[in-house]
Amino acid sequence: MKGSMSRTAFDRRLVAPMVLGSMLNPVNSSIIAVSLVPIGRALDVSPTRTAWLVSGLYLATAVGQPVVGRLVDVLGPRRLYLAGSALVGLAGLLGLVAQDLGTLVAARVLLGIGTCASYPSSMYLIRSEALRTGRASPAGILTLLSVTNQTFAVLGPPVGGLLIGVAGWRSTFAVNIPLSLACLGVGAWLLPRHDRIGGGPRPRFDPLGAALFGVFLVCAMLVLLERDVGLWPLLVVAAVAGVAFVYVELRVAEPFIDLRLLLGNAPLVATYARNLLTATVTYLFLFGYTQWLQEGRGLDPGQAGLLIIPTFLVAIAVAAATGRRQSVRGKLIVGSAVQVTICSALVVIGEDVPVIALVVIAVLVGVPQGLLNLANQNALYHQAEPDRLASSAGLQSMSMYLGALVAAATVGAVLDDGATTSGMHILGLCALVFAGLALVLAVADRGLGRVGEVHRGEAVAAAVVVRSKSDP
Repeated sequence: MKGSMSRTAFDRRLVAPMVLGSMLNPVNSSIIAVSLVPIGRALDVSPTRTAWLVSGLYLATAVGQPVVGRLVDVLGPRRLYLAGSALVGLAGLLGLVAQDLGTLVAARVLLGIGTCASYPSSMYLIRSEALRTGRASPAGILTLLSVTNQTFAVLGPPVGGLLIGVAGWRSTFAVNIPLSLACLGVGAWLLPRHDRIGGGPRPRFDPLGAALFGVFLVCAMLVLLERDVGLWPLLVVAAVAGVAFVYVELRVAEPFIDLRLLLGNAPLVATYARNLLTATVTYLFLFGYTQWLQEGRGLDPGQAGLLIIPTFLVAIAVAAATGRRQSVRGKLIVGSAVQVTICSALVVIGEDVPVIALVVIAVLVGVPQGLLNLANQNALYHQAEPDRLASSAGLQSMSMYLGALVAAATVGAVLDDGATTSGMHILGLCALVFAGLALVLAVADRGLGRVGEVHRGEAVAAAVVVRSKSDP
């Protein structure tokens, strides 16, 4: 990077590439919602097949996040950020010229992989700045990332609708080309050229462990998503790959996922579990409740879409209002309790429920979405090992996308014959179980009350070491 910077303040020039990178995944996750129907009509394929445009991105992201996160720990953020941005542009081009569904799914898979670098890179840069400045609590920057994700998630459907109206569904892929160029330009200009935080030998990447992990996850998720008994051989492959993965990771000097270290860090494992549970509840609502609004409640797609917008707006407002407060446990307990309340309402909701009640539900759903995402992100930052922060962030993102895949599979199984009110009651019960488990984990983990109370002396000492390496 060029120019001088204050040694006691976060380098604000890093904000631009972090924000631009963090918008890529939420935009592509939500913009597809308005593209599925026109794509199905144009290519003459069923909704069951176009659903792979959603699942393909989630599956690629779930597998790619921990892999790319570990590579960020090994190589530093710059190269991975730029490579990921280039893949996003390539995916946009592929979607622009695709003539069949298979090519479009391949484009979405490339998008998933390309967007994997932004969050681990951002967490790495935040840690680097904390060490440089001696300021251990980057609450403002972490809040900005959370608000950015929420904002661009809500902008995806209306922007997608506008693009489709003007230029057709291919424009929802083509939009990634200018976004990719913007990330490449800003990243090349502003991201630091140094490879890694501090000194010491460069850690090694474990390709065998990463490959076994990918095979295990892909095979297991394919069986879950397809729910086809004919795919049982994939379960055997997943089991063999899983056993081999554990065997390899316990024996290599620098594993892809340090299982001993991970199992020894119970607070971080609990954060991953909460993140998976709360994401499952969120996506059960987004995938299932929105279908019920149309088929069970009788609203048209436009009305159903309008009823979801308050959820995202409230989430943005809640995250912005509470982001600088250090309390993690309080956010988790309140957010999980509200989720339990909402799920309880979905268990008994009826077809004649008034619209005002639906608006209240949408508003309430935004409260935990704003609190829980931010709290789990802050918990991860303080609980992860510093030299594995990027890969730990990748695992956290993976847990979120696994929750999305579990929700998609659950919705597909429960609402297979249509989004009836009785089906909605079953989904509400499933969501209630997941939300209840998340609440139990938050209440039981009293150590969460100390999250964020990092010893400033340690941060300052680390900053002195970093500065001593760079000062003449």
